[in-house]
Amino acid sequence: MSTPSTPSTSVDDDPLARERAHLSSSRRALRAMREDVEALDISDVTANWVNARILERQMGERIKALADLSDTPLFFGRLDYLHAPGAERAEGAEGEQFYIGRRHVHDGDGDPMVVDWRAPVSQPFYRASKKDPMDVGLRRRFGYTGGDLTAYEDEHLSDPAETARTSKLLQREIERPRVGPMRDIVATIQPEQDEIVRSGLGGTVCVQGGPGTGKTAVGLHRVAYLLYAHRERLARTGTLVIGPNRSFLHYIEQVLPALGELAVRQGTVDDLVAHVEVRGTDDAAAAMVKGDARMAEVLRRALYSHVSMPGEPLVVVRGSRRWRLPAYEIEEMVRELLDRGIRYGAAREALPQRIAHAVLVQMERSGEAPDDRVQDAVARNSAVKAAVKEVWPAVEPAKLVLRLLTDADFLAEHAKGVLTEDEQKTILWALPGSGRRPARSVKAARWSAADAVLIDEATDLVERTHSLGHVVLDEAQDLSPMQYRAVGRRCTTGSATVLGDLAQGTTPWATRSWQEALGHLGKAEAVIEELTAGFRVPTDVITYASRLLPYIAPGLTPVASVRENPGFFDLRPVTGTAEVVAACEELLRNEGSTGLIAADARIPELAEALTASGIGFLAPGEETTAETRLTLVPASLAKGLEYDYVVLDEPRAVVDGEPDERTGLRRLYVALTRAVSGLIVTHAAALPPQLA
Repeated sequence: MSTPSTPSTSVDDDPLARERAHLSSSRRALRAMREDVEALDISDVTANWVNARILERQMGERIKALADLSDTPLFFGRLDYLHAPGAERAEGAEGEQFYIGRRHVHDGDGDPMVVDWRAPVSQPFYRASKKDPMDVGLRRRFGYTGGDLTAYEDEHLSDPAETARTSKLLQREIERPRVGPMRDIVATIQPEQDEIVRSGLGGTVCVQGGPGTGKTAVGLHRVAYLLYAHRERLARTGTLVIGPNRSFLHYIEQVLPALGELAVRQGTVDDLVAHVEVRGTDDAAAAMVKGDARMAEVLRRALYSHVSMPGEPLVVVRGSRRWRLPAYEIEEMVRELLDRGIRYGAAREALPQRIAHAVLVQMERSGEAPDDRVQDAVARNSAVKAAVKEVWPAVEPAKLVLRLLTDADFLAEHAKGVLTEDEQKTILWALPGSGRRPARSVKAARWSAADAVLIDEATDLVERTHSLGHVVLDEAQDLSPMQYRAVGRRCTTGSATVLGDLAQGTTPWATRSWQEALGHLGKAEAVIEELTAGFRVPTDVITYASRLLPYIAPGLTPVASVRENPGFFDLRPVTGTAEVVAACEELLRNEGSTGLIAADARIPELAEALTASGIGFLAPGEETTAETRLTLVPASLAKGLEYDYVVLDEPRAVVDGEPDERTGLRRLYVALTRAVSGLIVTHAAALPPQLA
């Protein structure tokens, strides 16, 4: 690695000075690109105000995407090709040089100053090696302090005399202190990660990755890559990132904008299924049954039970003529629609047109010449509408679910052979001990989160859910089968990136296998990739946490930390909260963020102790500042978050705070693996025996 020593009088004699000069030129070029967009006059190119508004919005997004962030380097690497990419490799032909950065920057002549990291020509920056140099003579990495270029490091990939070595700049970037929201990893993407990032839009990828393997970053960067490679298509169909909670979404929300991508929606599963206001909760047993995929069949049966066969003929009066359709003919139409398996609502809309067509056939046989307007008029005839209402009535999804949960006979009829009697009793609201009283209306009902998912399923049975082009589902291991189905409905015609860790499943219904989960998602053909190289969690910390794996995820490959710095790790017996606060004060003397993670029930006591000591603290998801770098984190919200240093309070209490030991140990595994540089475990009670 080369670093500046003494100031140079000549840029030509100082490689670092030349690179700084290129950075300055690139920033000027980016500023010029932004000014060109800002100066555009669209008054003469828009036909109407609608087009004008659309173009204004697109220009606004383009201007935002061209923002030059002072503390975000425009480029982080350079590739010197032996030959010009794509050209014939003739002897003596000159190579070409490319600077790799977060976005494309060109000069006034249109020549590239910086190449987007997603471009094909950038791929060797991530994948080239001494064994396969990919026609790259030199790969240069740059080091920055803030926004200033302060160092560079070279690898001569095609030089057999130079031995492969670990990049110091790469290690430094991985271990750089975490302050503020999650940042992008474009400068540190590893070959196995890059392969997932650049996988095609047509296929679904499931990434199993332990703590610190970068699976969330890989998922977000895959979105950025797909938007680059398939921008027009995804602009039409849309993309969505689904996270476990608001704190997590707030933590990751700056990653895509930093890469110039501003049009990606973010939300939770609860946001997707927000058909009703959620004001109630389920116990674990009820939530387990409601989240079971068998509920989809119960809902289907209950919905289609409203369809009945006609008992008498239909008579349509038009003017002085009467047209009679026998009951058996209407029944044939109904059965044909049922056999086609189309949505309940679509079939209901099709039935009056089928009936009207049959009437038109009779009219034509009698010598009349009806047209489409006559058919539409017959379909709107009061007798036809009454017959359809009787045979195929409209059904409101929320009312259907409400009846299933409050009418024991109705539930028993449609759950027969699917749910046991005990399971039916578990989800009924009206039974003693259920904690729910029968609701008189949809608005009055105290719906739970699991109920909302059932309503979403019923809604899709009535009317097809809109499908997006690509969906990223993070922390997927915690979803129930019915939640997977809800997400799958949003990408039936698109693809998905599924991210998770089976060892971190902390719900009673947590995923048992990715094959099973992908089946519920409707993506059984998905490719399953496993990331086992740990870039975030220090060696000593991940080794200690991995003691829990045989108890929470037998057979799962432990994460192997690739960091040279083993990190700081200390098991510390304490007698009270004062010593926990002292541990926080100790870690806050280091640069970066600190998290105090504890069982949810312990949070009020710890908050009081921190306040009494004059230590300011934040809630999960709130951005750290220079003045406040401590976050107080309930163990239930720790998943997906990371801090430079962590104090983990009372592991035994974390385990005991869950309904069963396995879930508690998984919650503890999550809490143990949030640290980037150091971890102190404080405990007054004995540690769980699994950590012995």
